[in-house]
Amino acid sequence: MMHAPLVESHHPSMLRPAHGVLGTVSKNMDPVPVPTSMDDLVQLLHKEMGAHGLGSAEVDAERIQTLMANYVSNEDDWKKYALFDKGRYTRNLVDDGNGMFNLMILAWPENVGSAIHDHSNSHCIMKILDGELKETLYDWPDKVVQDSDNADSGVGSDPSDCEEENKKVKPMKVRQETKLERDACAYMHDKLGLHAVSNPLSTKGSVSLHLYTPPFETCKTFNARSSKARSSGKCVFYSSRGERLESCPSATYLKCSLTENPSS
Repeated sequence: MMHAPLVESHHPSMLRPAHGVLGTVSKNMDPVPVPTSMDDLVQLLHKEMGAHGLGSAEVDAERIQTLMANYVSNEDDWKKYALFDKGRYTRNLVDDGNGMFNLMILAWPENVGSAIHDHSNSHCIMKILDGELKETLYDWPDKVVQDSDNADSGVGSDPSDCEEENKKVKPMKVRQETKLERDACAYMHDKLGLHAVSNPLSTKGSVSLHLYTPPFETCKTFNARSSKARSSGKCVFYSSRGERLESCPSATYLKCSLTENPSS
């Protein structure tokens, strides 16, 4: 499968090329704007995306990636959205887009990371606003096996079936690890594999900006040792437009969070 050309970024470290599914020919030869603020970036995303998503032939994916890369992080722009919660990362909605995308800020406490997960066939562009993140890219398992906690009870089944299934279980295979620093961008889609993201810093929280299109509420997480999958449950927002959501208290958020200790 062919890859689209790597687009330029203000940051030298990383902007993973879009997969062939996004390799659209640019219909707009105008220079990609440089957003002057977070609000400006939101307005420009609406203008570029219109009523479509990132996978649409009507949207130039490279322009969207470059637009995200062109925004230079300014804490005064985003600090009101970066609400932290001890021991887990938070999803903080910035803008719910045109119904085809969500723009959100994720706040990562020290040494906190996500589980290995997919994106429910959604496109994701991630930009580091502060601190540092480590992205670990994994190959898909040869066969997605549902974790027994989410599977049928097995009552009346043949024990040999379980033994045979256990023989097929293998650890997740790491393909690549990447350190992403301030203003670096990366693109992710299920066609590229699975990934986990973590804050490797022990003295500072990290903050990242994520564009998801189309929006999704559930995904699958994967056990690193067995490759078994389970549903994440509903992925809710910790805050919306800078306001803490009382409908998502910490205890409830923990149940639907993908948070996982990176060292486990």
